Amino acid sequence: MCAGPGGKARLLAGLASTGEARLLAADLRLHRARLLRSSLAGTPGAVAVVAADGTAPAWRPGAFDRVLADVPCSGLGALRRRAEARWRRSPADVTALGPVQRALLASALDSARPGGVVAYVTCSPHLAETRDVVTSVLAGRDDVEVLDAPAVLPEVPGLRSPDPHPEFAQFWPHRHGTDAIFLALLRRE
Repeated sequence: MCAGPGGKARLLAGLASTGEARLLAADLRLHRARLLRSSLAGTPGAVAVVAADGTAPAWRPGAFDRVLADVPCSGLGALRRRAEARWRRSPADVTALGPVQRALLASALDSARPGGVVAYVTCSPHLAETRDVVTSVLAGRDDVEVLDAPAVLPEVPGLRSPDPHPEFAQFWPHRHGTDAIFLALLRRE
């Protein structure tokens, strides 16, 4: 979900090509879906791209084993690469994204089959776009187990978010040489 312009989708397509996996990449905006198609052209394996609203998906509930919800965010985690973004963002921008992020995560969870896993990812360290979104959506559900995301990446030190949610992973530019990326892994029960 929210797959354009295709960097993560290209990586997933490469991983999927080694087995029997199929990849469906979706983005709301048609021009981004076109970028995805171009990016994935020639990729071996079963790969499809659709322009679809992740908050009202075109696929049936429980259709997927794995869902990556790479939600739109303020981009504050990419300041090391886009320092000028600090002047284009306001607290209102973060607040306005919350409902969309929550709707996308809820839809991603509904799109996963029982036993399926959803990765909620955003390039922001802001609690309102990370932990608060996940805990808010989970407060209204009793069919989701939070997995230990840092344990899935044992080769990357220092990912654990502080209490009360050490099961969430937070990458940091000064520690990991990446954007400030947040990751929560959720299993649908």
